[in-house]
Amino acid sequence: MLKKLYDKSKIWFAVAWIIAYCVLMSLGDSISSIIGVEKSITLPIGVVLSIVLMAFLRKNGLFEEYGICPSRASMRSMLYYVPVLVMMTTNLWYGVTVNYGALETILYILSMLCVGLLEEVIFRGLLFEAMRPDGFKTAVIVSSLTFGIGHIVNLINGSGAELVPNLLQVVYATSAGFMFVMIYCKTKSLVGCIVIHGVFNSLSVFADENGASSGMRVLFCLILALITAAYGAYLALSLAKEREMNKTNEKAGRNDEADI
Repeated sequence: MLKKLYDKSKIWFAVAWIIAYCVLMSLGDSISSIIGVEKSITLPIGVVLSIVLMAFLRKNGLFEEYGICPSRASMRSMLYYVPVLVMMTTNLWYGVTVNYGALETILYILSMLCVGLLEEVIFRGLLFEAMRPDGFKTAVIVSSLTFGIGHIVNLINGSGAELVPNLLQVVYATSAGFMFVMIYCKTKSLVGCIVIHGVFNSLSVFADENGASSGMRVLFCLILALITAAYGAYLALSLAKEREMNKTNEKAGRNDEADI
């Protein structure tokens, strides 16, 4: 069934995964809260979705096509990922605390690692690659926006934060989506994106959000948006220069062949 849908339309295959992911993970969070053990249902759902998706890609020889491979970019060209390392600490800027017991903390971290894997493969892999042949810029914009809009689910479920910080989360999620797309395009690998995304989300379990004022939330959201947007823009410019150099080299090669 999955293969038939994939062969028929890669875009609708990606959309189907986005819908399934958002609905099932949101449902898992809701049921977990009702049960009284955070992420107790979300984690199994995330694990099953991850296994099904990765098994599909592996079975059909699509790992390389969707970036499940080592990075092809040097650390220097990525600025040694310094902006990303700064971004990964932002969940701890409010302060550090233990929000859950040992079991719930483990469930939370594991579920966030699944989220990192699923969201990167779905949004940066399936959706972006399905749209890229019809236009690189459009694919970047749609992948980034859908990733940001997907975080509106926090408004529906209620994340405990006020309306403005929640809306700003959508803004910085869109900015982060743009950054992740650029990392993927630069490295031709989703491995780094998956690790960064998973660790960033996992550290939120230790965030002392109760001690954060509305103003602090807004400020940190804006800082995070600026960091991710600036890093994404740097990588986009770097890619543009690489493409220009490749065109110049190809043109020079054709001229040399003509002279011969």
